[in-house]
Amino acid sequence: CSELGLGMESLLQPQEGNLQSSTQSNSCVMRITAFLDIPGQDNLTPLARLEKYAFSDNIFNRQIIARGLLDVFRDFSNNEEDFLTVMEIVVRLSEDAEPTVRTELMEQIPPIAIFLQESRPKFPTAFFEYLMPIVVRYLTDVNNQVRKAGQEALLILLEQDLIAQSDIENKVCPILLDLSAPDSDDEYKVEAVNIICKMASMLSRTTVEQMLLPRFCELCSDGKLFQVRKICAANFGDICNAVGQEATERLLIPKFFELCSDSVWGMRKACAECFMAVSYTTSPEVRRSKLSPLFISLISDTCRWVRQAAFQSLGPFISTFANPSSAGLYIREDGSLSIRPLMQDVNSNSCQLSNNITLMPSRKTGEAKHSGNIHSETSAEVNTKLSVENLSKDTQEESSDCCTSPGEDVSRLSQGDRVAAGVIEVTKDSSFPGMNSRLQSAEDVFNTFLYWRPPLPDISQDLELLQFKTEKHKDSCSVPCNNCVASSEIKKVLESLQEHIDDPDVQAQVQVLSAALRAAQFDSVGDCEAKKLEESSGKLQPKTTSDEVVVSGGTCSQAEEDTLSSPDIIPQPLLDQYLSMTDPARAQTVDTEIAKHCAYSLPGVALTLGRQNWHCLKDTYETLASDVQWKVRRTLAFSIHELAVILGDQLTAADLVPIFNGFLKDLDEVRIGVLKHLYDFLKLLHADKRREYLYQLQEFVVTDNSRNWRFRYELAEQLILILELYNPNDVYDYLRHIALTLCSDKVSEVRWISFKLVGDSVHLLFYANNANALGLNFINELVVRFRHCSKWVGRQAFAFICQAAVEEECMPVDQFVEHLLPSLLSLASDPVPNVRVLLAKALRQTLLEKAYFKSVGNPHLEAAEETVLALQSDRDQDVSFFATIKLKQGNVDSTAIEKHN
Repeated sequence: CSELGLGMESLLQPQEGNLQSSTQSNSCVMRITAFLDIPGQDNLTPLARLEKYAFSDNIFNRQIIARGLLDVFRDFSNNEEDFLTVMEIVVRLSEDAEPTVRTELMEQIPPIAIFLQESRPKFPTAFFEYLMPIVVRYLTDVNNQVRKAGQEALLILLEQDLIAQSDIENKVCPILLDLSAPDSDDEYKVEAVNIICKMASMLSRTTVEQMLLPRFCELCSDGKLFQVRKICAANFGDICNAVGQEATERLLIPKFFELCSDSVWGMRKACAECFMAVSYTTSPEVRRSKLSPLFISLISDTCRWVRQAAFQSLGPFISTFANPSSAGLYIREDGSLSIRPLMQDVNSNSCQLSNNITLMPSRKTGEAKHSGNIHSETSAEVNTKLSVENLSKDTQEESSDCCTSPGEDVSRLSQGDRVAAGVIEVTKDSSFPGMNSRLQSAEDVFNTFLYWRPPLPDISQDLELLQFKTEKHKDSCSVPCNNCVASSEIKKVLESLQEHIDDPDVQAQVQVLSAALRAAQFDSVGDCEAKKLEESSGKLQPKTTSDEVVVSGGTCSQAEEDTLSSPDIIPQPLLDQYLSMTDPARAQTVDTEIAKHCAYSLPGVALTLGRQNWHCLKDTYETLASDVQWKVRRTLAFSIHELAVILGDQLTAADLVPIFNGFLKDLDEVRIGVLKHLYDFLKLLHADKRREYLYQLQEFVVTDNSRNWRFRYELAEQLILILELYNPNDVYDYLRHIALTLCSDKVSEVRWISFKLVGDSVHLLFYANNANALGLNFINELVVRFRHCSKWVGRQAFAFICQAAVEEECMPVDQFVEHLLPSLLSLASDPVPNVRVLLAKALRQTLLEKAYFKSVGNPHLEAAEETVLALQSDRDQDVSFFATIKLKQGNVDSTAIEKHN
């Protein structure tokens, strides 16, 4: 109200005046239109007074009426005749000549629409008859600010599903099509295409495909305004998602190719940024044969900014090639992603996936959104997504509702389970007929996760499975050779770069493309040879050249040939480009932070390749882990626990543990990454390996900067979780010392969380088998260390620990009254009031409220009550107050405390 300048003095004046002339603090609690209710200021009724100010010659009065329309509707909604009169006033006010009044009015339309929706039984058609035409009209307003207000209101109304389908098709879409027509004004056209792109995700697929998609395709080829094409390129992924796979591949992919080759580099950069979203909507065949070569052209673009955007999108694009079945994943009942254990029991008839849950990807935190959409197994669209950056922490539990293993019929899975940018999709009730015949027993299933084991003498079952894979491989070979397509596309790009060969950046790109071309041609020859061998022998033969075999874009020696499969998961040029992101030359010619982008997307790429092909990324990961930029190492540190889930315990122990150990000794900016997920990583290790870290946990107490108290706070939080991973002896011998050290921290926040750590440690020691003696030793140490501490902070901590021990039932009550209660009651004579205050709280709010102390004849009740009486007569008012106040319904009487303060 102070912003509006609405004062009581001006409101009480009967004459028409400036309602913004003065301000009083007591007017802030009033409604904006409260002046309509003031009796006696004139001879007009409130409705007539509203009309008077709504059409006043004073602009500020009209602004205030427009801004307070929601309150006006609430006031007059009880009478239908008055309500319709208000609507007529609003319609007239919407034609006000002053743009600020029209803007104020339009900003109130969405809340008014929500109010009318709630009051729909009274006024079912009020919004559609009176307000919707205003929204549509404002889209063509001559004033820029009014149009923007109308556009924002339209999007809000669509998002809240407040506009009828008929209005969308008959009012909204036609006006947008007119504004985006070729002969339309440039400014209106830019705004219209922006609205079309934003509202596409809010409309039905039929509406978008029939009414908006043709115009969007025309705008993608707009030769007059590059701003229009840029908006189309930036929102291309949203449009693809709105219309689905069939329309995307038939109409949008050709337009996407045009935008990716646009003469303006901003268009190509926008295409690179949305490449993952476009790839997500296409079929695996289109993704491999068309989008993969197209992406290579972007990543080799002559413009550095385009290459930079392409490399940033490379990891997410690669992860769209992932197949959850071949990666050994299953979705648990809570919708979280888990890795199937190596010896998983697969004696199940089908894979039953639970509720269709959508978990959207985020770089910060995982935020779950539940979707009500249910699609059949054969549908090309699937809605359940799970971000690789936010993999579930609880991945060690086995589930009976697991998906099929890699050796099963994955041809059915490929239609229902697709992955985009590390996003795993599943459909509800995905069952696979005929699977029972393949799942006779766990011994009949070839497990690619066991590739490191030495071959067994009896290989008859493996030969049968190889024969089965041969049949599937023949089916997949019926499509044209993807590497041939990639080679031709790369050749075209190389030819176009010849005229700019003097540019150093172009020279670097030519070198990269030449290597990619050789790799593509090499794979093409290997595919042809493998196919010929299959036709002659009927057995699947790996692609070989001399003493090496290509595996998912990586190479391994002939000694490993018998134990590795050769799935064509990722196109070789894409993987080569990704692996080259650690090349120092890339930082000079592309982006100084390219290594950070590589590190960020590495879990998604690893998930795509699967743990059986981890060797393809191992060297890259080790290079990133030793990068000179601490931001790169920090990124890896924050995601190392997720990578451990993907790789499994054996690979984690062999390849990740050494890097994890290095991060423990790194800068605090890197150490905080492993510290925040310390529990998640340690629980994935075997008990013997996990126990080795007991010696290193003490190092977290020491930081580069002693003022970095949040580091120690995080350590205490992680130790509370870690307690369950170790036996009582280890907790007593190692974690106890860290907990006691943190309890003496200089920062109170660290001390308070550490007291909880101490309480949980006491609980573990007392209630674990045969650990009661350790608990008593710990209690005695607490008495010596804190009760008899020379600093009052330590004695205060003792009172809090005792209160927490009783409240959380950390120890048997008989042990408490014998070993802790006498020392606690002795604090009544402490010279520091802060200690006595906490003692009073502990006794009155916790101990005396427990049933044990309320029982008649309790020998310890009398001592506790005498201490409380002594504290009630304490010379300090705070002490006496908290010793007197009683609990009401489990909480201290807040009114009494507020009055005391």
